[in-house]
Amino acid sequence: MSNDLRICFVGDSFVAGMGDPEVLGWSGRLTVDAHAAGVAPTAYNLGVRRQTSTDIAGRWQAECRQRLPREAQGRVVFSFGVNDTMQIDGRTRVATATSVVNLRAMLAGTHVESWPVLMVGPPPVDDAEHNRRTADLDERFGQVCAEHGVPYVSSCHRLAADTVWMEQVRAGDGAHPGTAGYTAFAELLLPHWREWLGY
Repeated sequence: MSNDLRICFVGDSFVAGMGDPEVLGWSGRLTVDAHAAGVAPTAYNLGVRRQTSTDIAGRWQAECRQRLPREAQGRVVFSFGVNDTMQIDGRTRVATATSVVNLRAMLAGTHVESWPVLMVGPPPVDDAEHNRRTADLDERFGQVCAEHGVPYVSSCHRLAADTVWMEQVRAGDGAHPGTAGYTAFAELLLPHWREWLGY
C-alpha cells in the first residue's frame, strides 16, 4: 500500500471551519493530531458554505479525483446536513428522502473508487426546531452508513449537551462556534478518527 496518504474533507461550512479564528475547524484539528502521531496525511478541505447534500453530491467526485490519484492511498470524510434541514419559506431546503438518496449515491461512488469513508453527522445550531429536524436526518444517515459498513459519528445530541459548543454558537452567528467549540467537536471525533486511520 502507498505511503502517500491523502484525505479529502468534503462538506459544508462546518467542514470549512467557519467562525474559527485559528482557521482549523474540526477537520484541521484531526489532521494536526494525525501528524503528531506520525501519520502524515495530505489533507484537502473541500467545505463550501451553505451547500446542501444535493450541491455536494454534484461536485464531490470530480474534486476528489483531482486530489486522490490511483497511486495514492485515498480516503474521504463526509459531513453535511445542517443546510438540508434549514427552512426557507416554511420548507426545508432538501427533503429528508432526497438527502438520504444523495448520501447513498456518494457512498456508492466512494465504493467504486475504493476510497474508505468516515461520515461525520451534522451538528446542532441555536434553533431547537432546526435541531429536531437535524436529529431526524442524523438518525437516517446513521442507518444508511450502517447498511454500507461505513463508520458514522453522530454529533448533534452530544454537542447539544456540550456547554462550550452551544455557548460559542450563541455568541457567534447562531450556527458556527469559535476555537473552543471546534476543539470540543474535534475531541468528540478523535477516537473514531484514530480508529479509522489505525493509530
